[in-house]
Amino acid sequence: MDYSPQMKNRIKRIEGQLRGILRMMEEGKDCKSVVTQMSAARTAIDRTMGLVVSANLVNCVLESEKCDQDQQKELIESAVELLMKSR
Repeated sequence: MDYSPQMKNRIKRIEGQLRGILRMMEEGKDCKSVVTQMSAARTAIDRTMGLVVSANLVNCVLESEKCDQDQQKELIESAVELLMKSR
């Protein structure tokens, strides 16, 4: 699967958020601020995961058009399984 520049940029932003959280912990910042930033990072990961999963689903459906019925079923089941893992 090809990952879009948008997906990669989101991951880089999340990486920066995580480094910031670690720095906050090392500096002894208050719990509320750290947890707020952790929540923001989790939300960013969830949204990015949604983008990746939806792109995978589209890819699987497009690929399934080129396959026989058994292969179509496997591709779609694989996409659905990935969707379930992301929740």
